[in-house]
Amino acid sequence: MKSWAASETGFTVNTLLPPYTPLPLPTELVESLHQSNPWWWGEPAPPVPTTRRHLVGQVRQRLESGFTPIVAVTGPLGVGKTTMQLQIIRDLLAKGVPPHHIIRVQFEEMDGTDEMENPILRITSWIGRNITPSTFNTLAHQGQPAYLFFDEVQRIHNWNEQLKFLVDHTAVKVVATSSSALRIERGGHQMAGRLSTVEAGTLSLTEIAEFRDMAPLEHFPHEVRFGQLRRLEFWQDLAEHGRKNAVARDQAFRLFSERGGYPVAHDPRQPPTDWTTLAHHLNEDVIKPVLQHDLLTGTHSQDRDAALIEMTFEIACRHAGRKTSVSELAQEASLSSDKDAEPEEVAHYLQALADTSLVRLLPWPVLNLNRPRDTIKLCLADHALRASWLQEQVPLTPDALDANPELTTVAGHMAQSVLGTTASVIRNLETDRVPTPPREPGLDFVFRVGDQQNPVRVKYQRGIDPVRDTRAVRSFIDEPTNRAPFGLLITQEDAPPIDDPRVVAMPLSTFMLLA
Repeated sequence: MKSWAASETGFTVNTLLPPYTPLPLPTELVESLHQSNPWWWGEPAPPVPTTRRHLVGQVRQRLESGFTPIVAVTGPLGVGKTTMQLQIIRDLLAKGVPPHHIIRVQFEEMDGTDEMENPILRITSWIGRNITPSTFNTLAHQGQPAYLFFDEVQRIHNWNEQLKFLVDHTAVKVVATSSSALRIERGGHQMAGRLSTVEAGTLSLTEIAEFRDMAPLEHFPHEVRFGQLRRLEFWQDLAEHGRKNAVARDQAFRLFSERGGYPVAHDPRQPPTDWTTLAHHLNEDVIKPVLQHDLLTGTHSQDRDAALIEMTFEIACRHAGRKTSVSELAQEASLSSDKDAEPEEVAHYLQALADTSLVRLLPWPVLNLNRPRDTIKLCLADHALRASWLQEQVPLTPDALDANPELTTVAGHMAQSVLGTTASVIRNLETDRVPTPPREPGLDFVFRVGDQQNPVRVKYQRGIDPVRDTRAVRSFIDEPTNRAPFGLLITQEDAPPIDDPRVVAMPLSTFMLLA
């Protein structure tokens, strides 16, 4: 490559520069890269399940479409983001993509990146000169682009700026996973046109049915589109789809009720474990790494109170699915500990928990610290987290609740938590703040699609009064300023159609077929 030297008359060709040589990487980091990429040397990748989450197809479709060079996948620990990466890598190798064109970097397991300036750029630069047969851009010109898989990318300072620079100057395809939905959300604002996000929750009912080799249970529809969510007929068709698939739906929902939706609870490679073993795994491998490590490390963690973080999570478990406020939560934290908990501090820890996706705050994503009495609703990533941490299992199926009627009220709150979490992962469906005070009490959610709002009432009990139990929904629809053409009534089981055609009734299990 020619270089240019300044002269009195301008720029002239001076000499030939030697090829650019990137800075060397520490030996331990190079060893980690070799261990994370065994296919470079003709070795097999770690075994992965043959059963796949819908997530794999969603990410592959976006990766292959080329609409954005970066596909970011967010979700809590343990939902299968790493497995998804390995399954896609396996597909690429089977399709004939050269092994040296596939690079995987696990930032969670790499020591030394904290002290390194711009580690993403430095690592990829080193790989482009030492591993791939040509530079990334040369490979792209040859029609064989490089695929970069970054695991837990949020652990890297200014990750978004580095990825922006990378894709602006090199033709690569990137899959970046993160357990921090909020950090991806914030960083993504600077990457318009470069990054699209896929949110990974726990297993859907259709995935549980597939993992457990049950009767087929179809997702409805295969891809939810913006315009469909705005149509009353779409929700009526969903309710009918649930009724037609009631046997398989109820079987999958029973397993979800008993064990939650984490993949480990339904792993087809292992016999089902007892609840005590599963609860221990959720506490030790999902919850404690967040409470005792992730939230106590990093640039903003120096002054965090470990005991209050755990107390805040415990209180979030107790209040899951309920309407509450930061002020109420702070009062409870003070009564449960030996120190006064300030609302600002509790709000900070709630936001930190939401950042890790263990807890969802509705409305998403930011608490107003100046108004600590504002109503919020806390939803957990999975109801099994509450059961494992509080050591209290709460069933969600009608038959199990008939046998344990004292748990009906708590089950209703958990149903709201499940509904809020499920709605949060449905593309184009957002959850708005319920008006306070509402004209009619009893409204639990407001779903928003664009400028359209739809009220939601959860009545988690056997037997529905079509007048009394829909009053809040109908009142909201009747107010012209709400722009609400219809609403939903979420129940325990299939109920007869509501006389008012603007209200669609369906069980929680049917709503979950959207995810």
